[in-house]
Amino acid sequence: MGTQGPPRIIAIANQKGGVGKTTTTLNLATALALADRRVLVIDLDPQGNLTSGLGRKSQASEGRTVYEALTAESALEFGQFVVGTDVKGLSLVMADRSLTGAELEMVSMIARETRLRTLVRQLRDTYDYIFIDTPPSLGLLTLNGLVAADTVIIPLHSEYFALEGLADLVATVRRVRTSLNPQLEIEGVLLTMHDERTNLGQQVAREVREFFKEKVFETVIPRNIKLGEAPSHGIPAILYDKNSRGALAYLSVAKEILSRELQVNKTTEEDHG
Repeated sequence: MGTQGPPRIIAIANQKGGVGKTTTTLNLATALALADRRVLVIDLDPQGNLTSGLGRKSQASEGRTVYEALTAESALEFGQFVVGTDVKGLSLVMADRSLTGAELEMVSMIARETRLRTLVRQLRDTYDYIFIDTPPSLGLLTLNGLVAADTVIIPLHSEYFALEGLADLVATVRRVRTSLNPQLEIEGVLLTMHDERTNLGQQVAREVREFFKEKVFETVIPRNIKLGEAPSHGIPAILYDKNSRGALAYLSVAKEILSRELQVNKTTEEDHG
């Protein structure tokens, strides 16, 4: 295990649904936990797929979810909303359908865009990585995720129409950077559900790499049946079948993130040297 860098808060965002946001959050977080990092995942999607993908759906109905934390009228201890998972080193803040009402309730609240950031900052030094799984929209919940984050990973389905939605998301990231979170950077674009055999898959990958250059992860996530099966068993694909193509791909993405972490540490040490 290498030298660990400062804590990182990473939002996983794309307003298009079905691009692999939750699958990416779940498996990337698990891979980093397996690399002895302390990891927290925050389910910010009312569908609650991240919560059920970690086998905690029944627990969420007991009412200690991100919804209660975001809509509380007075300051609270965010740590009380964190639950353990079956993955060593991986913790979770749960979500369920009640979160659907949060956007409406938050509209009239003071500092509505920064509520999650205020909560997450309490836990920043407890974890090496905090991942925020955002819903497939550019509403107030996703905005809270982007304002709370240091960087954003954009999972991108390797299909033509995926590129159209990408422009809207990049514009949103720029707006957030201008007004609410000047430090926000794009961590990387991750090509998901990729099929190298099709001309379209190759073309999309080429266009994305031309536009985002080194921001695109080297690893691409292939179409893989195990990635789809694992959530119904309440465990990440990396633990469901660690030798599947999907699991190996997410382990590879985690290695890319860890090597960036080492690079950041090296640069920081040189700056202070």
